[in-house]
Amino acid sequence: MDIQSTVNNILLDLTGEDFSTRGDENLFDTGLLDSMDTVQLLLELQDQLGISVPVSEFDRSEWETANKIVAKAASLA
Repeated sequence: MDIQSTVNNILLDLTGEDFSTRGDENLFDTGLLDSMDTVQLLLELQDQLGISVPVSEFDRSEWETANKIVAKAASLA
C-alpha cells in the first residue's frame, strides 16, 4: 500500500471521513482531529509506515491536511 492510501485509511478510521478527494481540508479547523487523534495518527503512521515522529517535534501546521500528512510522511520514510 502506498503512503497516500495508508494516510487516507488512517484518517478514515480516526474521523469516519474519506479524504481521498478532500486533501487540502484543514483537519484541525474543522474539528475532525484533536490532540488525542493526533497522537493516534502518529502511532498509526509509525506502525504502518515505520516512520517515527516524536510528539515534541510535531508542528501542527505541517500536518493540518491530508496532503500535508502524506508529504510529511513521505519525507520521513
